[in-house]
Amino acid sequence: MFEPETFFRALSDPTRLRCLLLMVAEGRLCVCEFVHALDLSQPRVSRHLGHLRDLGIVQDERRGQWVHYRLHPELPAWAYQVLEAAGQAEELQSIQARLAAMPNRPPAASG
Repeated sequence: MFEPETFFRALSDPTRLRCLLLMVAEGRLCVCEFVHALDLSQPRVSRHLGHLRDLGIVQDERRGQWVHYRLHPELPAWAYQVLEAAGQAEELQSIQARLAAMPNRPPAASG
C-alpha cells in the first residue's frame, strides 16, 4: 500500500521533487534528459531516480542504451494531483526550457 508519509518524504528532496515535476510535465524522460535539465551529475540523478523507483513512485524501462522513467501508472490520484499542483511553480518553467534546448535529445519512448 502506498503511504502518504513515504510520498511526502520523497518530495522533501529538491532533486527528487524536480525529477517528478519534469515527469508530470513531459511524460517519459531518460536519465540524460534529467541530467541536462537539472544540471546535475548522472550518478546523482540515477541515485534519486532509483530511490523513487524503489518506493514505487516511478517506473523505469530500458530501450536500447536509454533508460526512461515515468510516473508509476498505479500512483494514487491524490499523489498525482499534488505533483500537478506543485508543477505550477515558475522554477519548473526554467527547467523545462533547459530541457527543450538540449542538443541531440534522445528519441522519446513511445507508449
